Amino acid sequence: MPTENHPHDAAQHWQDCAVDVYDFLDQVRLRPGMWLRAGSLHDLQTMLIGYQVALGVHSIDDPCDFWPGGAFSQWVGARRDGTGSLGWAADIERSTPDGSTPVEEFFRLLDAYRNETGRASATNRLPGIEYMINTFVTLFWRKRLLRQATDRLEDRGFRVIRLEAGRWNTERDMHRAIAAALHFPDYYGHNLDALNDCLGDVACYGAYDDAPEGAGLVLAFTDYDRFTAACPKAAQDVLDIVADQARQATALRRRLIALVQSNDPRIRFEPVGAMPVMWNPDESLDASRGA
Repeated sequence: MPTENHPHDAAQHWQDCAVDVYDFLDQVRLRPGMWLRAGSLHDLQTMLIGYQVALGVHSIDDPCDFWPGGAFSQWVGARRDGTGSLGWAADIERSTPDGSTPVEEFFRLLDAYRNETGRASATNRLPGIEYMINTFVTLFWRKRLLRQATDRLEDRGFRVIRLEAGRWNTERDMHRAIAAALHFPDYYGHNLDALNDCLGDVACYGAYDDAPEGAGLVLAFTDYDRFTAACPKAAQDVLDIVADQARQATALRRRLIALVQSNDPRIRFEPVGAMPVMWNPDESLDASRGA
């Protein structure tokens, strides 16, 4: 049941939607029957308790207000003549007005709570995190979707470097193009070790053309399948280097993201930087890529 105040109107795989608790709830809103047995808010409350426990176990500092007696429960209680011992789920189910359902009432209250408290989803608080949560290298098949993604990131302050990998017939072609685009020093050695060193300098310490705080650097490769066909080992190694440097950059609160477009909708890569190379959410299913 999407609303005009919620732009997340496309259902996603569960691995892609759990950027934070509010992104997860936006997905539940779209398909409540899939997530909630018989429309039970108690099931949802149990899920959110588990979510908050997981945050604590993994020492993740992320706002989650849905523990019974927590901020959301108190907020609901102030509007429902006090909070019962069973928490917000019981309060909402007990006071759902005629013509509505507990799930619909929950999301109506959630919208009001987020508007009043200024709770934003992670994708708004942390620009680009949707391309970092499960992998630092995201695949695209349709160039239109890649263009939309880079436009969004540029709007959020990222510096986007566009690399036409389809023109690289040799590994040396790749080194020349990347060195020129990222302004590597003249002593750049045009080999993978040098790429690792110089990209690390850019990712962890280099300027992003005065990009706003919190933004970062995006490497957007097009026609990468052609380079992969010409130089398969180098193509894999480049992505591995990018992913490894992106992970190291996060330790310094910097961001490096790789978006890789392939004309082969079935292309596969080995894990990079100890993380998988994944398709973007709109094309994550094989059936969504093809003629």
